Amino acid sequence: MSQINDAARVWFITGSSAGFGRALAEAVLAHGEHLVATARHLEQLQDLSARYLDHLLTLPLDVTNEQEIRAAVAQAVERFGRIDVLVNNAGYGLFGAVEEADDAEARQIFDTNVFGVLNVTRAVLPIMRKQRHGHILMLSSLSGVVGTMGMGMYDATKFAVEGLSEALAQEVAPLGIHITLIEPGLFRTSFTGRSLKVAQKQIEDYAQTSGMVVGWTKQHIDGQQPGDPALAAQAMIKITEVAQPPLRLVLGADALDMIRKKLAGMMQELDAWEATTIATAFPAVE
Repeated sequence: MSQINDAARVWFITGSSAGFGRALAEAVLAHGEHLVATARHLEQLQDLSARYLDHLLTLPLDVTNEQEIRAAVAQAVERFGRIDVLVNNAGYGLFGAVEEADDAEARQIFDTNVFGVLNVTRAVLPIMRKQRHGHILMLSSLSGVVGTMGMGMYDATKFAVEGLSEALAQEVAPLGIHITLIEPGLFRTSFTGRSLKVAQKQIEDYAQTSGMVVGWTKQHIDGQQPGDPALAAQAMIKITEVAQPPLRLVLGADALDMIRKKLAGMMQELDAWEATTIATAFPAVE
């Protein structure tokens, strides 16, 4: 076993070949940390391997494959002796109306975005529990807080990660483990470009709702996103270095604005229907 003895932390990132995963991998290595970078296509990480041989371990990983997950985590510990920061980044988006997504498409995105996150987390938690320290970054999204027409299936997976993470944070806090949900808005990654997936089925009745969102995204969003992934990576590193990290970190002014509008709308609705809400109890016993 080749374990490290220096003060640099060990990061484990899924989906390291592109997008936020790639930006964070580069930032972590430049920060002097150790990194286990996992991806389905390791050839996309060759340039990093050449530059950071001593600090980097690259491993093939499909987060829907539990055997690969267990093997990758075991190799990470064999190489570095521990895992300090886990980043559940691997995932993808699916555009289209909720009715348009067939069962196979729905299950596939849940297998990656939800069960992939769950399985990687369950594989790493025993290590962090034994260490009595660790930090898990869950790549959620603005879509994990605000549902948007045309993105219902993707929204559903990120809402699931949000609920899972809220509960998990309470369970592991006494063990010295932190959980942070990362909620980015529009960032200049391939999410709305070459990585964009659209439901195969198209229903004409949704052309002016979800269909409009898909078309507008393809034409006006890709390459024009305001967010810089490199700066997002720096923000993620920053919160892992504080004693009391937030449960949620919103990234991007666009996400901040939309989340604030949703919360304000929820408060207005709660107030408007308060009487109906509290009128559902049994009569008070005198």
